[in-house]
Amino acid sequence: MASYMVMEPPEGGPEQAILVRDGFALLAFIMPFLWFLWHRMWLEALAALAAALLIAALGTLEGWSASATVASLCLSLFLALEARNLRVAMLTRRGWREWGVVDATTRDEAETRYMAGLLSDEPEARRETPLPALRETPGPARIASRASEPALGLFTYPGAR
Repeated sequence: MASYMVMEPPEGGPEQAILVRDGFALLAFIMPFLWFLWHRMWLEALAALAAALLIAALGTLEGWSASATVASLCLSLFLALEARNLRVAMLTRRGWREWGVVDATTRDEAETRYMAGLLSDEPEARRETPLPALRETPGPARIASRASEPALGLFTYPGAR
């Protein structure tokens, strides 16, 4: 079952909401620059292009071609893993609000669950308050239990404090 982050526009109704699926973006792995342009993520596209050009320039130096190949693969893998989180961050910068997360097997089912959550009067359906803070515990258990920290430590998730 996949998770979908529901982002509501600054103006307009819930019918303009965008559902961003969490997970690996295959097209962002194959061609990240074009994936970012398709989603109108201009700054991210420029950063991806600059990083790719820098790695390509490194590959032209004698003895660095293997390192540049590995670095290019790592960059593509990183962008594919973080592309959807970067999209949510871009929408947040543009004033979109996070409604919540919907778990569903298909996008249509996620849209249906989102609309059902809007019509429901239950507070669990529309989470308006952040989740309670986790109890602080010492050592590695504390590090593993933090829900507000990103997986790779580079980008924060929307709503994380």
